[in-house]
Amino acid sequence: MALWDRFKESAATMQTQLTAKKNDLKSGAFRDASMAMCALVAAADGSVDPSERQRVASLIASNEVLQNFPAEDLQRRFDAALDKLAADFAFGKVGILQEIGKAKKKPAEARAVIQIGIVIGGADGDFDKDEQAVVREACFALDLAPHEFDL
Repeated sequence: MALWDRFKESAATMQTQLTAKKNDLKSGAFRDASMAMCALVAAADGSVDPSERQRVASLIASNEVLQNFPAEDLQRRFDAALDKLAADFAFGKVGILQEIGKAKKKPAEARAVIQIGIVIGGADGDFDKDEQAVVREACFALDLAPHEFDL
């Protein structure tokens, strides 16, 4: 099986797992970490073009698990995280990883944040090296082993 096919299959499996846990993923820490993760994946290459911003925003709005939260609230948090990264990527990334790290108190939520990052990263058909690298860094912020997610 080709590498990309494995990633696609993995992303689909993770989305199924997330949907199954939907009722357990309602905390503010999960919401904030998820939006930080989405922004980090969107800006993984160090920049965010408007089309990528729009694509990730529409994925957020359509993700069943994230429908536990008001869409406009998610959009505001996603945009704020992206703005931090756009202003100064290296410094913004430190703050974003700290935000993601707040979800580590609940292992199910921490895993779900990583799964959302993989789903968002693979949604365009290419979970590239930059995206994989930032999701791997988020694993460390959450005290999770990257190999658990094939990263």
